[in-house]
Amino acid sequence: MSGPRRPAMHQGLATRLLIGQTIVLLAGALTVGLVAAVVGPRIFHDHLLQTGRPADSPELVHIELAYRDASLISLGWGLLISVVAAGAVTWVLARLLRRPLAELTHAARELARGHYAVRVAIAGSGTELDTLAAAFNVMADRLQGVEDTRRRLLSDLAHELRTPIATLAAYHEGLADGVIDLGPEARAVLAEQTARLARLADDIDEVSKAEEGRLLLDRRPLRVAELFSAAADALREPYAAKGVNLQLETSRALEAVVEVDPNRVGQVLTNLLSNALRHTPAGGTVSLAARRDGPEVVLTVRDDGEGIPAAQLPHVFERFYRGDSARDRDRSGSGIGLTISKALVDAHCGSITATSDGPGQGAAFSVTLPAAARTHRGEDLSPTA
Repeated sequence: MSGPRRPAMHQGLATRLLIGQTIVLLAGALTVGLVAAVVGPRIFHDHLLQTGRPADSPELVHIELAYRDASLISLGWGLLISVVAAGAVTWVLARLLRRPLAELTHAARELARGHYAVRVAIAGSGTELDTLAAAFNVMADRLQGVEDTRRRLLSDLAHELRTPIATLAAYHEGLADGVIDLGPEARAVLAEQTARLARLADDIDEVSKAEEGRLLLDRRPLRVAELFSAAADALREPYAAKGVNLQLETSRALEAVVEVDPNRVGQVLTNLLSNALRHTPAGGTVSLAARRDGPEVVLTVRDDGEGIPAAQLPHVFERFYRGDSARDRDRSGSGIGLTISKALVDAHCGSITATSDGPGQGAAFSVTLPAAARTHRGEDLSPTA
């Protein structure tokens, strides 16, 4: 059985270029020949008669035959030289194009086989080929990034599942062997680990729905003050229990209106406030603030707690990212709280960013959302409001 047939895209390029140029040359030569055969002799004959020679002069017939033969010979040699020149140019161009096209073909084959690290280094082969090579490398970079994320996700997911599963297995084995009694403590541990697995499954499903555009949003116009008030009220008791101050900074931007799903944006704010609470010591302060930025409203949750190292800032929204002070996880969390927040904000056509001056300097998370054109009372909101 024969092996797979190799593509001949670049192998017949020289032949196809030569055939194309030959057709163009023949068409041009045929056009020139017809024009020369029909128009040339008549014009030449008229000019000879204007010299005063009779129309039936033998010299006149000989001169016209000489003109015809010279024209045919000139056209023939011109066509031959043109074909030879076209063949030489085509051969040179084909040699220049064959190498980069062969590299692109090989790289595309390797990419199709799952070798995402392959790249093409093409320079000086023409603007079009250089642009194609750059686009191919960008595509390969993105595919490699997706593959790296997929592998990291599977690895981190296995890590996240290992602890609760190991705990459940140990307790079940202990119960079966009679080493552990099914008392209140064992029931609490089993319930906690089961809830952790359920929460992890729900969170992953939530992220997948948001990132794949399957998340249904019940949008409605709401003032920023209402969103802040609902999120703060939900967490006032935990804040008071830990002794962390929760402040709401006043500004005209609190009256700005955003058209959002209140439950989803409330989930984002709750995630950010919970993160801030976990990483702010007793006596610290977490603040909620809003400001207008042109046609957008920026909601900021700022704390004066642990802070985030600069090396970790680009990764805080990645699934299961673990750092020395990773802010999206604790012992009971699924590890994707900030990932869910980013996915929900993206679903609202907004953006979320994290900033910090470093460890011990606190951190700020800013959610940018498009502002509605008017407030709920109907007055116009200018960008300076």
